[in-house]
Amino acid sequence: MMEVSPEQARRRCNPEALGFELTSEIPPADVIIGQERAINALKFGLEIQKAGFNIYAAGSPGTGKTTAVNNFLQKVAKEKPTPPDWCYVYNFQDPYQPRAIDLRPGQGREFRNDMQDLVREARRSIQQAFESEEYRKKKESIIDGLKRKQEEILSNVAKVAQQNQFLLQTTPVGFALVPLFSGKPMTDQQFMTLSPKTREEIQKKREELGELLENALREIHQMEKDAMQELKDLDDRITLHALRHPMEDIREKYKSNEKILAYLKEVEDDMVKNLDRFRAQPAPQQQPPAPGLTPEQTFWRRYEVNLIVDNSELKGAPVVMELNPTYNNLFGRLEKEASLGTLHTDFTLIKPGAMHKANGGYLVLEVPEVLSNLFSWDGLKRALRNRQIIIEEMGERLGFVATKGLRPAPIPLDIKVILIGDPRIYYLLYNFDDDFNELFKVKADFSEEMPFSKEHVQEYAAFISSMVEKEGLLPFTAEAVAKIVEQGGRAVQDQKKLSAKFSLIADLVREATFWAQSDNSKVVDGRHVEKAVKEKIYRSNLIEERLREMTLRGFIKIDTEGKAVGQVNGLSVIDLGDYSFGKPTRITASLGVGRAGVVDIEREVELAGPIYSKGVMILEGFLHQRYAQDKPLTLSSRLVFEQSYSEVEGDSASSAELYALLSRLSGLPIRQDMAVTGSINQRGEIQAIGGVNEKVEGFFDICKIRGLTGSQGVIIPSSNVENLMLREDVVEALEEGKFHIYAVDTVDEGIEILTGVPAGEPDESGNYPPDTVNGRVNAKLAELAERLQEFGKEKEEEKEE
Repeated sequence: MMEVSPEQARRRCNPEALGFELTSEIPPADVIIGQERAINALKFGLEIQKAGFNIYAAGSPGTGKTTAVNNFLQKVAKEKPTPPDWCYVYNFQDPYQPRAIDLRPGQGREFRNDMQDLVREARRSIQQAFESEEYRKKKESIIDGLKRKQEEILSNVAKVAQQNQFLLQTTPVGFALVPLFSGKPMTDQQFMTLSPKTREEIQKKREELGELLENALREIHQMEKDAMQELKDLDDRITLHALRHPMEDIREKYKSNEKILAYLKEVEDDMVKNLDRFRAQPAPQQQPPAPGLTPEQTFWRRYEVNLIVDNSELKGAPVVMELNPTYNNLFGRLEKEASLGTLHTDFTLIKPGAMHKANGGYLVLEVPEVLSNLFSWDGLKRALRNRQIIIEEMGERLGFVATKGLRPAPIPLDIKVILIGDPRIYYLLYNFDDDFNELFKVKADFSEEMPFSKEHVQEYAAFISSMVEKEGLLPFTAEAVAKIVEQGGRAVQDQKKLSAKFSLIADLVREATFWAQSDNSKVVDGRHVEKAVKEKIYRSNLIEERLREMTLRGFIKIDTEGKAVGQVNGLSVIDLGDYSFGKPTRITASLGVGRAGVVDIEREVELAGPIYSKGVMILEGFLHQRYAQDKPLTLSSRLVFEQSYSEVEGDSASSAELYALLSRLSGLPIRQDMAVTGSINQRGEIQAIGGVNEKVEGFFDICKIRGLTGSQGVIIPSSNVENLMLREDVVEALEEGKFHIYAVDTVDEGIEILTGVPAGEPDESGNYPPDTVNGRVNAKLAELAERLQEFGKEKEEEKEE
């Protein structure tokens, strides 16, 4: 047992040892502070270029893992090569499957512009070529030649017909062979006056001439087809000639890209195929256009380039953090637009997702957001497993889309995904998702604390300096920095550790600056930091003040003076989320003859958590171990937290309950100016608990308001001394001897402080001195056993009578 000295109650940071007067004298922090383990894991995960070595950055909120990961990635990404641009183009073989083309960084934008220029130049060159005099002459030559040949053939047929007394006559439905009579076309009446034999001879001759005419017409038709083909060949040659220079220029520029060369060949063939659209002049607008695209506008879209990834402005690899990782935001979408009353989509409406933008670099995602969005987690795993990005309709995934839609070509995926989340989610995924183990093999664990060392204190100062520089805050004095460092130790309740939750430290820096500005100060000093701490507590401690008021007014019964048998002040912590505080609670024990043992009322009424119930059972185990070696443990005791109406959890009150029970068994009163915390084991050793600072301060505040007597104090486990980072007013009370903290290792040490009576050590026979606490308890338990035995005999005698 020892009394905690003021120096042991709070670890201080010496401002003079910091080596500066103002933070403006030290360089800002340019590294991630206190996360060496996580940084090494990040470096490993980013450097290893094997499948599945993606990263899960695990850490509690506020440890700065998101900021740290982004800052670290920005530095690493600058040294990496810039990934290619990606674009989608029209597939002339299958329009429903747009093709993906990759280009060197910055070439995507050039290729898009070059295709626009190519189409404009093609239209201009083709229109000029077909308006040229050379083309007109060649076309006229083909047409005139056809006409001459047609006339020559028909002229020969007409001569043969005339020699056979027939006239070749043109009719609206074609050609007709009309017999001649006296050099003139024969009428039907004249034909009918002829003899049957003559009519038969004329008809036979007509059939012979008709066969000749039919052959001539077939020959003419073939000539027309040949001429049309010749005209088409002419048009094709003219078109190819018009396209030659613009096509040669663009082919030369992209000659190293096989995909583009193949695409340009298809473009050239399609332009020749759709020559009429290039030759036609744009029709003037006669009226306002209808909503949506016209068929003509839709046609010209086929020559556009949909640049979905443009890395022309990027230096190094991309770093993308997607804050809303819906399926479409991750993998892209197929947008639609209204056209002539229907919804329409094409390859120009393909929009990229975060996976496209981060391809070749790093993608940062918040795990809870990914898991809460439909299909996002499954889609992410599928993309990483198959190493490709596939854009598809959400309806197709659900099986709702029945119409044929676009199926853009997949894009190869080369990416490092960094998930940021809670450690609990990591272990859930690791144990229940088989794919997770294969895809996220690197864990970067961000700690909530770091050693309270000289190096880390300097890094705290550098962090404050960087905040001052980035956010335009007031400079901090060395005293102010020292106060913030001490608050970093208090946040983790450890004299050998500092908090790595830099979001809390950053907020304290900002709030201290606010109070310094309100004070019209040019610097932030220690009193401004203290003011910020107090004001933050004041904004959150309304419930604490109400409970304290109820205690002072006697609604909640807590004694801070005098003595009482079977009654002790226990200490608990109430956690409101943004604020935690200590609350003294009266614990009492009753005693009677029986075999019920130690009965915990909280557990009986189901207001006790499992850890609390375990602590009570350990207490009973201690009694068996110490006092029931030579006799049965026969007692009926009740333990209760007085005026407790909510669930009790934790085992930190088990020592206080034992002290109350030992007091009741021994009949020795317990000091009410003391409060107790600490858990026990079955050997009577006092074990460490949590929230020791809040518990000490909670009892101190009640004593301080009622008036410090100089005898009041708290008993804590010795193992918790290093966790003490008490408020300044508590430390001052310790220095003045107005308040005391005792650290104990065993139940015996604690009961001696509370009763003022020695605990007592057993002799060789296992007997305790009668005037000690253990001697009195042992004697009482023996008395209870005898009474129960006598009571049992009396019952048996009554039955016999």
